[in-house]
Amino acid sequence: MQVLSVTSELYPLVKTGGLADVTGALPGALKSLGVEMRTLVPGYPAVMSALENTVSVHTFQNLMGGPATLRSGTAKGLDVFVLDAPHLFNRAGNPYLGPDGKDWPDNAQRYAALSEVAADLARGALGSYKADILHVHDWQAALAAVYTRYRGGPKTVITVHNIAFQGQFPAGYFNVLNLPPQAFAIDGVEFYGNVSFLKGGLACADAITTVSPTYANEICTADYGMGLQGLLQSRRTVLSGIVNGIDTDVWNPQTDKAIAANYSVKDMTGRVLNKRAIEKRFNLETGDGIIHGVVSRLTWQKGLDIFASLLDWMVGTGARLALIGTGEPAIEDAVKAAAQRHPGRIAVSTAYDENLSHLVQAGCDTMLVPSRFEPCGLTQLYGLRYGCVPVVARTGGLADTIIDANDAALAAGVATGIQFSPVDGVTLQYVLARTAMLFKNKSAWATVQARGMATDVSWNRSAAAYAALYHSVIKNG
Repeated sequence: MQVLSVTSELYPLVKTGGLADVTGALPGALKSLGVEMRTLVPGYPAVMSALENTVSVHTFQNLMGGPATLRSGTAKGLDVFVLDAPHLFNRAGNPYLGPDGKDWPDNAQRYAALSEVAADLARGALGSYKADILHVHDWQAALAAVYTRYRGGPKTVITVHNIAFQGQFPAGYFNVLNLPPQAFAIDGVEFYGNVSFLKGGLACADAITTVSPTYANEICTADYGMGLQGLLQSRRTVLSGIVNGIDTDVWNPQTDKAIAANYSVKDMTGRVLNKRAIEKRFNLETGDGIIHGVVSRLTWQKGLDIFASLLDWMVGTGARLALIGTGEPAIEDAVKAAAQRHPGRIAVSTAYDENLSHLVQAGCDTMLVPSRFEPCGLTQLYGLRYGCVPVVARTGGLADTIIDANDAALAAGVATGIQFSPVDGVTLQYVLARTAMLFKNKSAWATVQARGMATDVSWNRSAAAYAALYHSVIKNG
């Protein structure tokens, strides 16, 4: 089976979040299941510099305002198609934001071009390649399902990684999309008088997936659907949730070269050395007390505004914090100010470093994920793998992947972390206190760590679910 995956991010070529990790790992996980997945990605500078053995598949005289070339080749072990359109993608830094921190004003044209090329490539219009399934990710690629509806092509699957990001643009942008007039309608891209790429994809795709079963249910409600709940309710029969996996070769405490000392569930002595390395790297006071870790975007969604308001209280309990993240200025300022008030107890790094995030997982005692909503989350999966006990809000994929260390789960030896709800200051204080009590029970804590590290967080089950979905979509077509 030939599957064309279309994404705006692809690890290890370009990454701003978990989307890249998923799209980078899924092709390899599907190979043993008889699925050949190739990935179409924009020709950002980092992607172009990683390309190997490329050939030109098709040239465009004018693609959304300039010439472009579709290239086929490999990049860091991945089979890729690359849309080499310098006028759209030859820009340094964040793929979506300009130097001023605002969206590029031509994002609609940039990702419409990616989607249009994806649809034509998948249906065999640009050369010898033809796909059995077109699998598109998030709003940046969602329009490909709309082009396929009106131009013909393979069955389409859309995966929603976060429904809060919808690719909404003023109605006037419809005129540059090369879609027929009837596509600007309730069963197309029209959304309250505007154009929504994601809404169009959700309306036109043959199957909709999101990244956890709980999130699939949540987005059908007004609290989580971000205005799209009605559409999703009407398409409930083709909506499913498949929990993400992680690349267990990249995230492996036994072989990870980014950490201070390797270790395994059978021999955890290396974790102490990593804790010492965390203290040194973050200039934290040395000690055996609990160190909380946070690796996250600093946003309202992630609940970091609430956590930031509790940092003085947290320090008063004896806890320390190592935080990596950037995001909303008010939250950044709050955590930086707390670090200045409590040197040696709170440390913040706003310069994201992939290797440092591995060390945080290997050396911190907990990984805090207090999200108000979380489609799947990968940070808690890394935490399980590294014996960094996840402390998570009971929502979305966090609820699906962590077994709370309540009395029954502890007695049965199945607990893998700590859950809490709702996400507010009182509850977060309570769960941090509860976590501290569990941490002091060394035997129970070690059991939770061991059970978490034994959890299968690989892509095995998830890849099998995607493969089954592809077959089902084709069979039912």
